[in-house]
Amino acid sequence: MASSRVHSGLASEVVVTETCSIPEPLIAKFKKFRMSQTSANSGYIIKINNDSLDVEIDQELSGSIEDLAQELPESAPRFLAYVYRQVHADERVSFPLIFIFYCPPGINTRLNMMYASTKTRLISALQIQKQFDISNSEDLTEDWLKSKLSIFK
Repeated sequence: MASSRVHSGLASEVVVTETCSIPEPLIAKFKKFRMSQTSANSGYIIKINNDSLDVEIDQELSGSIEDLAQELPESAPRFLAYVYRQVHADERVSFPLIFIFYCPPGINTRLNMMYASTKTRLISALQIQKQFDISNSEDLTEDWLKSKLSIFK
């Protein structure tokens, strides 16, 4: 467990504790994936190892966002990092990198806190700009993704 001191500008200091670690090899593998030319409509399902408290890749998948959604567990949160081939109305093609925090309802409070407290650090470490949250894997469809991406025109 790592901790760092944050000075609040007041007479007191606050200690910030980081429960889960994000290993450098995971970041390096993701950077390589991000730069590959064949990464459209593919991505990673990322989990936190309950024993080591390390963030790790659970699965590497290629296919539609619906294919990815089918692989999500019903009773555990996951992070998704996904490259989507987006065809715009003017026929331009872009490949946005998307981060999705999947957290189904009714999960263990400890798991929820572990994932929620790691989310922002992981997004920053992976350098992903577009991030969304979802609680029902059945809602994770191409139409849902297109509607979320429409705000970034």
